[in-house]
Amino acid sequence: MNKTILLYWAPGGNVEKAAKAIYEHMGADMLDMMDLASFDLDRFDDYENFIFGIATVGAEIWRDAKGDNHWNDFFVSTENKSFEGKTFAFFGLGDQVLYPDHFVDALGYLKAEVDKRKGSIVGFWPTESYTFTDSEGIAGDKFFGLALDEDQQDNLTPERIKAWTAQIKREMGL
Repeated sequence: MNKTILLYWAPGGNVEKAAKAIYEHMGADMLDMMDLASFDLDRFDDYENFIFGIATVGAEIWRDAKGDNHWNDFFVSTENKSFEGKTFAFFGLGDQVLYPDHFVDALGYLKAEVDKRKGSIVGFWPTESYTFTDSEGIAGDKFFGLALDEDQQDNLTPERIKAWTAQIKREMGL
């Protein structure tokens, strides 16, 4: 069993496509991968490193307690669990043109939840070469993880994933 797992939600779209590309770059010998709904929370302590993938489809989707909001379920279920000693990296998808005021906001949601549980975060990504007006997923000139825009900059995704996976391998000591 690997000590790193990539968990993503939702399946069947661009988040899963990006997860598969990250998995390819990291290597099957280096990490496990599954959609968040398939993850058995009892296996949480089996892993040291986590890669979380999420889309920003609007705050009402990933903040509200809806039946298909598996990130909310995950964080409610881990509310009293410490993430100390574990390392986390995030990738998020958004659209800079249609949602320039909320580009990859979900990265901020992931960071806030992991920070509350005292996890260590790696994989911060530069904001240069993106065009947006606001994001809850940044501090200064860095996103809280890899920002991908499959709607406006899909041609940049392969190189961004390649560079980011090399970065998090180093930062996670893999």
